[in-house]
Amino acid sequence: MAPSTLRIIWLYPDLLSTYGDRGNLLVLAHRARARGVEVEPMQIRSDQHIPQSADMYLIGGGEDGPQAVAAERLLDDGTLARAADDGRPILAVCAGYQILGESFYANDRCHPGLGILDLRSDRGESRAVGELSGEGHPGLGVGSITGFENHGGRTRLGEAVQPLAHVSAGTGNDGVAEGAWAGHVIGTYMHGPALARNPRLADVLLAWAVGVDPAGLPPLDDTWPERLRSERFAALAPE
Repeated sequence: MAPSTLRIIWLYPDLLSTYGDRGNLLVLAHRARARGVEVEPMQIRSDQHIPQSADMYLIGGGEDGPQAVAAERLLDDGTLARAADDGRPILAVCAGYQILGESFYANDRCHPGLGILDLRSDRGESRAVGELSGEGHPGLGVGSITGFENHGGRTRLGEAVQPLAHVSAGTGNDGVAEGAWAGHVIGTYMHGPALARNPRLADVLLAWAVGVDPAGLPPLDDTWPERLRSERFAALAPE
């Protein structure tokens, strides 16, 4: 893989950063540097303009109030939607995932989303809390996925997106599908953080960012991530 410098932006940490989601930035930076790729991580607060020159954008989860504020500011800024149109990789988690859709509910009111992903989110009858796992979409080649979810939303996917995974434990979008992806944009309800538990998903994002096939990335020693994954899957196995 040719040496390069990746600019990875962690968006709105002052509003959206729960359950260790910043760990996704750390995982991506580590896996890139381990392959000889320089990384310039940036944190952009909600009162700052979002640079359009970044190679990847990350958004985390948050409570209803901050989620609504973040959506308004992202709509006003407009950079993230343009980045998606340009094919820049985006990973959005939980509240950030809902914001990428057409609409979402926060504080008992429907709010407009960014319209980057063809999906809509509303409220479920109960809160989804606990371990989440499933089989990733074969088009992504990420294998089984594992994470932790804590959300009250339910998300309905439109025809222009694919589910990130088929649910085997937990709720995800609706008890059947988890997350969504289209182009180089991925949304998920998985915390944990998601990329610490799913290194193959991290590598898909990195490969998109540097313009190579994920299979062409130099392999890394994933002994410890695989131990973590094995522990989490074992905890869900029937006795």
